[in-house]
Formats: sequence, structure tokens, C-alpha cells
Amino acid sequence: MKVLVVGSGGREHALCWKLSQSPQVDRLYCAPGNAGIAEVAECVPIGVGELDKLADFAAEQKIDLTVAGPEAPLCAGLTDVFAARGLLVFGPDRQAAQLEGSKDFAKQFMLRHQIPTARAATFTELEPALAYARSEFAAGRPVVVKADGLAAGKGVLVAGTAAEAEAFLRQCFDGAFGEAGIKVLLEERLEGEEASMLALTDGRTIVPLVSSQDHKRAWDGDAGPNTGGMGAYSPAPVVTPEIMARIEREILQPFLRGIQEEKLNFRGVIFVGIMVTSDGPRVLEFNVRFGDPEIQPVLRRFEGDLCEVMYRTATGALRAEDLTWSEEPAVSVVIASGGYPGSYGRDYPISGLAEAAATGAVVFHAGTARKNGVVVNAGGRVLGVSARGRNIREAIANAYRAVDCIHFTDCFARRDIGHRALAREPQRD
Repeated sequence: MKVLVVGSGGREHALCWKLSQSPQVDRLYCAPGNAGIAEVAECVPIGVGELDKLADFAAEQKIDLTVAGPEAPLCAGLTDVFAARGLLVFGPDRQAAQLEGSKDFAKQFMLRHQIPTARAATFTELEPALAYARSEFAAGRPVVVKADGLAAGKGVLVAGTAAEAEAFLRQCFDGAFGEAGIKVLLEERLEGEEASMLALTDGRTIVPLVSSQDHKRAWDGDAGPNTGGMGAYSPAPVVTPEIMARIEREILQPFLRGIQEEKLNFRGVIFVGIMVTSDGPRVLEFNVRFGDPEIQPVLRRFEGDLCEVMYRTATGALRAEDLTWSEEPAVSVVIASGGYPGSYGRDYPISGLAEAAATGAVVFHAGTARKNGVVVNAGGRVLGVSARGRNIREAIANAYRAVDCIHFTDCFARRDIGHRALAREPQRD
């Protein structure tokens, strides 16, 4: 089987790493890929937004399955373009991808299908939005401000004060996020602990993957600016068996019924950002692709044939028994460029990659390139260092042992990835 993965980050490296292990995969391509992906797949110089070129390549090479990594090409209609050429894609079509591409679309979908979520109001003009935010804070109800469309992870603010909410609203309506900010949601701020749930669906059935938890803030102690994710681990102890049963009953099954009733063409993965509150799980957001870095520890625990599972999902033949998992926890720690998520330097040589791999860890490349035969940093999040262990404490120690092997100018990593799991799970021998 010939497989094409679209994307160039840590998520795509993790997918290529696991797909390359499948006995069914004869040729594996990635467009455009990165320095790490090039070790397990043939990189193709086509951008993720060049949908027609991607379809041309898939047709010419007789690709059997294309896996869409990031959300942008899905929201732009990659699956539709490919389907018109008779090409198979793991990922929803443009209409279904609005579950991530429009927060208002997703919120209205949740309300229609009684999926538990935060109370919210949608605005298309500044003054009514400002008045609503002021009234909510005056009543002691803090809000989260969300630009409706895709804003590269920067269109959300958990507002601490009415003034912060007002300033962010003005940014949205002043065009700071382009078309993404034309419409804005003001959402109640839920209290609790976040977790990430990934589930595969072929439109007929839905099968959850193991739970995980991301660390969004840049610095230790969950301080600093929001990022695309500084590390993740699986499983997330906050997702107890009871909570997992409620997620399946109250969120995943209603989601499946919803896409069926609304005839949404969704064959791929739904990423559910969840807040575990005192009243149970509540949906923060839907994403229509694998989370990054969450997919890294999740795939470290996956013991099945990823190609088989994805092909079955894309062709409407998904089976729960296709998913098998290691009991060992896994942790992924992101090494980032100094200054991220703000401006940062590039093209710094990276040392210690072989030494890190020798510890037993897997190093996923997120923002790297190869220049003059040397791997250099080429993005904000540069590497995801992933390790397993007999328990969460050992997995964390193994990951940081590998992290400490790697260096490039101004690099940094959080040193407390997995701290919530440590607080919940005592050390076991």
C-alpha cells in the first residue's frame, strides 16, 4: 500500500513513525515533511495548502490512502478535492471540518445534540460583545474569548478581568486574526482539570483512543503564555473509568448520532478537548485532527497496525478490536526555540539526537530542517522527546534523560511535564 501523510510537524512525524512499522505500507510519502520525517518517509516538496498539487501527486503515484495531519487543509477542502479524483482520505470533508474551523458551528452542533459544554454567546459586532463581557464580569462570571475561525492557536483568551476581555475583543474585531475574528464567542470559564480525548469514527461507529493531557503554558508551574503544547502524557489519571464511561455516553455517542443525523461526511479522528468539572466532563472544543503533542505519547502506547486502522476508518469498516494498547504510560517533552511562542532564532545546529535515541526514547521532529548535512531548528516547537516507563514517574524520568542529551542555542523545555499525574498517582515499584 502507498500512503501519503500531509504536514510537517511533530504530529506528522509520529504518524509517519508508526505507519512505517506497518507491514502493509510499501511506500510512505510526506508532504512537505521535515528532517526527522525524512528518516522514515520520502519527503515531497508540496505545501499543505496546495490541494490540487497534492491531489495530482496522489493520483500520479497511485496513493492508496492519504492522511491529513493539520486542520487547515481539511477546513480548506482537501478531502473534497481528493474525493473528486477518486482518492481516499483519512479526514472529514470541508463541511464536517467546520467542527474545528468555526467555533460557533461546533457550539451550535453541541447544543443541538445535547453534548455538555460551556454556556456561550456569539457576536459579530464589537459593542454588543463588550457589553456582554462587562455584564458577565460584573456578575462574577469570568469569560473565555474565542475568535470563531482558525487562528493558529492564538485566537483564544482566558480573560482574568473585564479589561483583558475588552482588549482582546478589540483585537479580534480590528482584524488581528483576519477573517477568523469576524465572529467571536464569549464563553463561560469552566473550572476543573483539562484532558484530551481522541476518537476514531468512520461515520458508523466511534472508538476512543487512550486518554492524554497536554501542557499549554510555556513555563513550569503552568505559567507564561499559551503555546501549541509544551508536552503531554498518556494516560491522564483525571480520566477515571467513571469519567471515561461518561465521556463515551454523554459526548462521543451523541457526537456520532449528530454527524449521522446531519449527514456530515466524517471519516477520521475527532479530538475532544475536555474539562473535567465537579459536574462531570464538559467539551471545551472539537478538533478534526490528532492533537500535537498528545498524539506522540498516545502512539507510543499503540500496539496495533496504524495503517490498517486508518484504512478501515476511511473506508467505513472501523472495528474496536483493531486498537490495542500498552499498559505502560508514555510522556513527550517538547524542546522549543528560545523566545517561543514569540520570535526566535533559526538555523541553530542541534546536537545529541543520536545520544537521546540511544536512551530508548523516540525523538519526534516538529520544527527542524537539514542544512549542509546538519539538522537545525526551523520552528518554535522543535522536538518532542517521547519515552515510556513502568509507571508515570519512570516514564517522566526516561523522557528527561533523553531531553538532557539534546542541545541547540537558546533551547528550552519545561521541567514539570506530567506534574498533575504525579500528584494523582503515587510511585509504584
